[in-house]
Amino acid sequence: MKVKIKRFDKELPLPVYKTDGAVCMDLCVREEHLIVAKGIGYLPLNIAIEVPQGYFTILAARSSTHKMGLMPINGIGMIDSDYKGDNDELLFAAYNFTDKDVLIEKGTRVAQLVVLKYDKIEFEEVEHLESTDRGGFGSTGKK
Repeated sequence: MKVKIKRFDKELPLPVYKTDGAVCMDLCVREEHLIVAKGIGYLPLNIAIEVPQGYFTILAARSSTHKMGLMPINGIGMIDSDYKGDNDELLFAAYNFTDKDVLIEKGTRVAQLVVLKYDKIEFEEVEHLESTDRGGFGSTGKK
């Protein structure tokens, strides 16, 4: 599948799969950014994309992002297919959970991107569901 992509800074590379088994592509920060201790930063990821109708994008932290003292504010970012304007640059909303300021250098890979297919659903309201109750949240235990 071809997905249209716009880079804001052509000096930075296009996202690529780093290994044959990778399902996500790493995204890097477009410009140096300082996130103060216990503060929030919005890191520009240098791309805007246009995924086809019926697809959406998930933006998540790389597995090593926490080593920088950062974590995504909202867990993951869900990007709708209609967020595709010429200036709709993807941003990584990061929280600095440390007691020190964190300087993110231009080109640092902080996030990863995956494009997935989806089907729209339609709810059918009922009084009872056919399945039996499992026992509530966390009902399968810890081990």
